[in-house]
Amino acid sequence: MKLVIIFGPPAVGKMTVGKELSKITTLKLFHNHMSLELVNQFFDFGTRPFRRLDKQIRFSIFKEVAKSNLDGLIFTFVWAIEYESEKKYIDEIVEIFQEQGGEVHYVELKADLAERLKRNVQPDRLAAKPSKQDTEASEKRLLKNETTYQLNTKEGDLAERAILKIDNTNVSAKEVANRIKVHFNLG
Repeated sequence: MKLVIIFGPPAVGKMTVGKELSKITTLKLFHNHMSLELVNQFFDFGTRPFRRLDKQIRFSIFKEVAKSNLDGLIFTFVWAIEYESEKKYIDEIVEIFQEQGGEVHYVELKADLAERLKRNVQPDRLAAKPSKQDTEASEKRLLKNETTYQLNTKEGDLAERAILKIDNTNVSAKEVANRIKVHFNLG
């Protein structure tokens, strides 16, 4: 059992890379908007019921996958590095897989802001993420997140984790997926 956590800022290409990685491995993709968009149909983003349901859905899936005969899972996540609560959230996920003997691999993507703003309005992204379809509001959130949170690691951050870091500003999702597959020997 393998868990590949792909993290980075909004519109960096986590879902797109995850799709490509899923195509060339036997790992299933669970991109973070799969649960976010479902729960957002009932509760506003960030409210207590929203957070509670989103976590219940995700963790139910994580537990079932970790116990299953699947080869593994790719999970994408926007990680606010400076928040201890976010680290604990990831650690809870990791524990589920490690308790079942699973391996955990971390991939951090980063890309220039100008490139991410272009990616933010790509049809594939908008189709998979209805909450992003108001592109003006989505861009405002992206820019606000850029100044509010630390969404990529700095030297020394998360040093206890072996993280494959890839600047994918000018690298295709297929190439990034191939690098991940080779680096972690994902078969």
